[in-house]
Amino acid sequence: MIYGKVNKGAFFSEFIDMFDIYLPVVVLSPVLFFFQPPHLSSGMETILASLVFITTLLGRPIGALLFGMVADRVGRRMASIWSVTGFGVVTLLIALLPGYQSIGIASYGLLVLLRFVDGIFLGGGYTGAMPLAIEYSKKDQRGFVGGLIIAGFPAAYVTINLVAMVMFAFFPLNGVNSPYAQWGWRVPFVIGAVLAGVLALYYVHKVAESEIWKSEAGEKRAKNDTPLLSELFSGKSARSLLQVLLLMTGFWLTQNIITIFLPTGLLVHTLHLSGFQLTSTLLLSYFVLFFSYIGSGMLGQKIGRRRFFAIVGPLIATVGAALLYVLGNVSGLSLPTIMLTVCVLAVLVTSPWGVIVTYINERFATEVRATGFGVGFSLSVIVPSFYAFYMNWLGAFMPLSVTPVVLLSIGGLIGMVGALMGPETRDVDF
Repeated sequence: MIYGKVNKGAFFSEFIDMFDIYLPVVVLSPVLFFFQPPHLSSGMETILASLVFITTLLGRPIGALLFGMVADRVGRRMASIWSVTGFGVVTLLIALLPGYQSIGIASYGLLVLLRFVDGIFLGGGYTGAMPLAIEYSKKDQRGFVGGLIIAGFPAAYVTINLVAMVMFAFFPLNGVNSPYAQWGWRVPFVIGAVLAGVLALYYVHKVAESEIWKSEAGEKRAKNDTPLLSELFSGKSARSLLQVLLLMTGFWLTQNIITIFLPTGLLVHTLHLSGFQLTSTLLLSYFVLFFSYIGSGMLGQKIGRRRFFAIVGPLIATVGAALLYVLGNVSGLSLPTIMLTVCVLAVLVTSPWGVIVTYINERFATEVRATGFGVGFSLSVIVPSFYAFYMNWLGAFMPLSVTPVVLLSIGGLIGMVGALMGPETRDVDF
């Protein structure tokens, strides 16, 4: 009974986290001018737009570290409640922000500041709910549970896009005084805040604390006052963290190529898909990913997580790179061919994520598991997030259309090397 409640909580925690992360990307991007001074240069608009997303990115590792320590010292359940409540409140505050016409440039400053704080709470969301669910899982079911949790990501993406489509239908967008610019974008933020509030109440009333954490970490804390950070950054935990950071750097790089570059840089600017074609292609691929993440988790449970990464990494570097090359360099592809290729590519390249949640939790001892998981998961996203700069640098030596293919290959190989540096964890006892 508790097992099912904890899994539901972890799934919806990932769902709401991703819902909140994609709000600016899907809902706010068309109306960033609402917060900005008029008549900006295109370069300045690009810089200001990037700040909304970069600040969230910078906040996530901080939140992972802070709430990871909370989860390891106070409990997974309390860390979940505090982090979910935090990003629910911040999301609601964003929904209430006035625009540039009301308070000037302070409007944009408040938006960036709130997204940074939001990133801290979002980074903390991983550290409580996911270790809690994995610790409640039976050993032979951890793979399925990890895949199910991360499936909240594509589910959130599909949902936020459907919500955005409804908002655009009911609130036309045509300038700063149009209904969408004034009110329409606020509705999804309110929805996100309400969902976070419901999830916080769910953890308060329905979810119990991890028995493993209470029995093992609690007893150790009673006898040992060594700071958590010292434990995480020394000895076996430090070696595990370095290995996880390398593994995750590789798979974050491949993930960013598929989830960020593919839709914005390739499908739009290279293949020139219309808005409807782009939305249809992405919705189909994310619908498929919901099931493929669960399947990847189960496959990793069957053959071993380390072996799964060691096989998939080279496949990404070869088959995945070939599919990406076809999309970016072969002309005359029909829409059905593009959609099928995108789905196959997305399933292959993002398949490690169905295994990652379980694997990282298994790499750390109970007393530092939440902190290790949060830091390993979130800190590793920073270097791969500057993939656009790496593409520009590589463009000095090769055609620009080939650079994402090279980066995808590099990411797959880094992920494989990271996996081979660590042990198999399928039979680890907590």
